[in-house]
Amino acid sequence: MYKEKIEQAVGILQEKNIDMWMTFVRESAIMRDPSLSFIAGMDFTWQTALIITAKGETIAIAGQYDVASLETLGTYREIIGYVQSVREDLRAVMQRLDPKTIAVNYSLSSPTADGLTAGMLMNLREHLSGTPYQDRLVSANEIVSAIRGRKTPEEERRMREATRITLEIFEATGQFIRIGRSEKEIADFVMNEVESRGLEVAWDPAHCPAVYSGPGTAGAHASPTERKVGPTHLVNMDFGVKYEGYCADLQRTWYVLPPGESEAPAEVQRAFQVLQTSVDKTAKAMKPGLLGKEMDHISRQYLLDNGYEEFPHGLGHQVGRECHDGGGGLFPEWEKYGEAARMPLEVGQVYTIEPRMTLPDYGVVTLEEEVIVRENGAEYLSKPQETLWLIKS
Repeated sequence: MYKEKIEQAVGILQEKNIDMWMTFVRESAIMRDPSLSFIAGMDFTWQTALIITAKGETIAIAGQYDVASLETLGTYREIIGYVQSVREDLRAVMQRLDPKTIAVNYSLSSPTADGLTAGMLMNLREHLSGTPYQDRLVSANEIVSAIRGRKTPEEERRMREATRITLEIFEATGQFIRIGRSEKEIADFVMNEVESRGLEVAWDPAHCPAVYSGPGTAGAHASPTERKVGPTHLVNMDFGVKYEGYCADLQRTWYVLPPGESEAPAEVQRAFQVLQTSVDKTAKAMKPGLLGKEMDHISRQYLLDNGYEEFPHGLGHQVGRECHDGGGGLFPEWEKYGEAARMPLEVGQVYTIEPRMTLPDYGVVTLEEEVIVRENGAEYLSKPQETLWLIKS
């Protein structure tokens, strides 16, 4: 996997016209740069420079005690070990390669591209002081976003399996949900299903799964409570497993039928269908080169046109090694999203589409699907929920 992603990085550097990408870390077990998950299968103790160039050079300058592990991994062709300071070897490599642009991991809008700490940036500038290279540092935001976002065939395989298992557990959970069972009991059932498969959840287990039953629940990202499922409740769950290092992130909604009823009220059915249509309209509109904000607008406007309030968050985010991954997202142009709302869709990226609406007498209607961007459109990575799921009394 690491060799595959490093080879991909070389092509991205050529495409972006960037000469060099450097990931500069120290004590990475404590302060881990997110990019290490793609270009190194280990942590580093002393100051370490992992260098990939547009010409295909791969160079690691690391403390001498990390050299043997790097050699075993075989991901970097040139490995330079040092004892006292990384400075002289780093300067010598820069002078030899003479890069005009050096991408390093800082970003104003993407946490996945912001792994270079302020202190390490100051160290790097000091190491390069008196050379032209300290003024050639640029943000690696576009590089990191592309590497994390453009899934290789192996990455896609893992993500498909993660979504398959997640949906399998959703289906089992639907058989478990009953009137009188609490959100916590439902969450415990889900966790038992995950652990029985030898897996882990895709994000913080305090709210993965997140389970909400009925009106007036705590809101997104809150932990399950002792609130019990009741008739006429909308029950929704936000959940995903992590499979071989890759995440799934899906949401599903059920309606709890009162005794003697066989279908949900018309207003609940209509709300679900409007929400589901907004998801599908967005998925069908997605194409490489379009902007994330344009996709957000499609779903948001469809809900407004049908008389519902807009959702108070972005429509979707990228998924990969982390549940919230990549640089760009399907975001509105709100200040908190910054440049991420204006980044174009790229082939191989996996996005969630997750609008929501609140029905005061019933609860929250949510859907979250995953799609992968192809050359001519988008393809569902997960089997979409097309009808409201019903819980019988």
